[in-house]
Amino acid sequence: MVFSVTKNIRFSHCDPAGIGFYPRYVELCNEVVEDWFRDGIGIGFRDLLEEHRLAIPTVRLEVDFLVPSVYGDRLEFTLSVEEIGNSSLQLAISAWNGTEERIRIRLKGVMVSVDDMRPIRIDEAWRRRFSGFMR
Repeated sequence: MVFSVTKNIRFSHCDPAGIGFYPRYVELCNEVVEDWFRDGIGIGFRDLLEEHRLAIPTVRLEVDFLVPSVYGDRLEFTLSVEEIGNSSLQLAISAWNGTEERIRIRLKGVMVSVDDMRPIRIDEAWRRRFSGFMR
């Protein structure tokens, strides 16, 4: 299954040339991951942090900027899981305007305890949730 969510390219996302400013895509990517946790996995980041005492910080990020986006564009972001490691999670995120892919992102996160920020093993319950979004 692939998770998808629509995001608007707002004026605040653009540089003086009127196109999407590259660091804003990283922020949008993080929003997509948060949306996926809440709407796809079934737990919001706040509960993940406060109740479960877990976080999944990004440790590697690859971004391909394929086609510029401009103020007013509506992009459909898709997210799928490429790999589940011992403590890591590899995600593939793309943004589309219709049939045109605008950006392609590969994100690696590591599950950590927020108490000491050390990696922990992704247990079977989390693996089942994540694997529902495997390609």
